[in-house]
Amino acid sequence: MSSPLDFDVIIIGAGASGLYCAFTAARRGKRVLVLDHANKAGKKILMSGGGRCNFTNYFVDPTHFISANPHFCKSALGRYPSWEFIGLVEAHGIAYHERDHGQLFCDDSAKDILAMLLTECQNSGVTIQLNTQIQQIKTLQNSDHIFELSTQKVTKKNSDAQNAPQNYYGQSLVIATGGLSIPTLGATGFGFEVAEQFGHTILPTSAGLVPFTFTDKTGELISSLSGISLPVIASNSKIAFNLPLLFTHRGLSGPSMLQLSNYWQLGESITINLLPSTDISSLLLAKKLSHPKLRIRTILLEDLGDHKLPKKLVLAFQDFFWQDIKDTEIANIKDDQLEQIGALINHWQLKPSGTEGYRTAEVTRGGVNTNEVSSKTMESRLQPKLYFIGEALDVTGHLGGYNFQWAWASGFVCGQSL
Repeated sequence: MSSPLDFDVIIIGAGASGLYCAFTAARRGKRVLVLDHANKAGKKILMSGGGRCNFTNYFVDPTHFISANPHFCKSALGRYPSWEFIGLVEAHGIAYHERDHGQLFCDDSAKDILAMLLTECQNSGVTIQLNTQIQQIKTLQNSDHIFELSTQKVTKKNSDAQNAPQNYYGQSLVIATGGLSIPTLGATGFGFEVAEQFGHTILPTSAGLVPFTFTDKTGELISSLSGISLPVIASNSKIAFNLPLLFTHRGLSGPSMLQLSNYWQLGESITINLLPSTDISSLLLAKKLSHPKLRIRTILLEDLGDHKLPKKLVLAFQDFFWQDIKDTEIANIKDDQLEQIGALINHWQLKPSGTEGYRTAEVTRGGVNTNEVSSKTMESRLQPKLYFIGEALDVTGHLGGYNFQWAWASGFVCGQSL
C-alpha cells in the first residue's frame, strides 16, 4: 500500500503546462502531485491577453516557434493540435472569440481557462499543493521510487508544525516551472537549476516578446508620442512583421515590436516602415512638380487619404528631423532632402538601447537544450523519468496564443507518456 507521500508523478509548477500534464496523466490512472511555491495556481494565465487569455490560435504551425532545434516542436504540435484544446474549452462552455491572425480569446475572463484546468485536475484526482518550496531533489537507488523531493512550506501564517520540512517520493518528475519572464508573478530560474543538476545544457536565455527601450534624443522623441498606435512593417536582417506599433513613455511596444524582439540581439538595429501603403519619396517628388507651394507636413497630413500619419507624429518628426525646412515650400527643397525624409518614414532605422527585460517579457527565449530531451515524450535523455515541458525548454512561440499552445501540447504528450 502506497504512502500519502508517494506518487507516480510529481510535477513542479502549477502553470499552464504543469496543470495540463497533471490531469492528462491522472486520467490514465497515475497518482499525481503538483507542487508550486506560489500562493495561487496559474498566475500567468490570469494576466495573459489583458486578462482575457489568448489561449491558442487557429493557425498553429512549427514556423511560429523559435528554437536552436526548429524540428523539436513538430511532434507535440502534431499530436495535440489547437482544435483539441478548443474542443475542451467548448466542452466547458467557455465563450470565446477570434481576433486578427487567428488569435482566440475568452469573451469573459482568463479565470475561465484556469478554472477549467483546475476542474479537470480535481475531477481526475490530482493533488495540488501551493506555498511549497523545493529544498532538494535527490535520485534514489534500489527503491520503488526514483526521486525524493525535500520541501518546505512557505506560508508564514502556518504554525511551526505545519512549516516542518516534508519529503515526497515519485517515480517520475516533471519540470514545468516556466521561464524567467515576469518575476513579480513568481518566475525564477529554478527549472534551469534542476536541469543543470542532472547534466543538462541551458542555452542562453533572454527576454522575449518584450518592448524595446531607447535612450538619448530618440528616446525623448518616442516618449513624446506616447499613446500613438499605427500599422507598420517592422523588420531587421532576419524577419519582418506587418503589425501595429505602439509608442509608450518607455519606448516602442505593440505586436510588431514584441514579435521582432524575439529575433533581436543587443547592438542590432531595427527598421520601421511607418507608412507601408505609400512610397513617401516618390510622393514628395511628385508633389514638388504638381503642387510646388505645399509644405511637407501638409502633404503628410492631408494628401495620403485614409492612410495618413497621425498629426502629432508628423509635427514631432518635422521638429526633430527637418526643422530647418519645415516651413519651406516644397519647390525650394532639394530632391535629395525629400528623398531622405521619405526614407526616414519608410525606412526609419533605430538602434534600441535594450528591452524592458524580464519585468514585462511575455516569454523567455532559450532554455533547456532540446537536443537532450525526447520530442515525443519530453523525457530527459540524460536522466530516466525526468521530463521538461512548456517554457522551460528552448521553444519560444510568436505572439498570438502560440506559447499557450506549446504549453498544452508539451503537457499533453508528456502526460500521455508518464
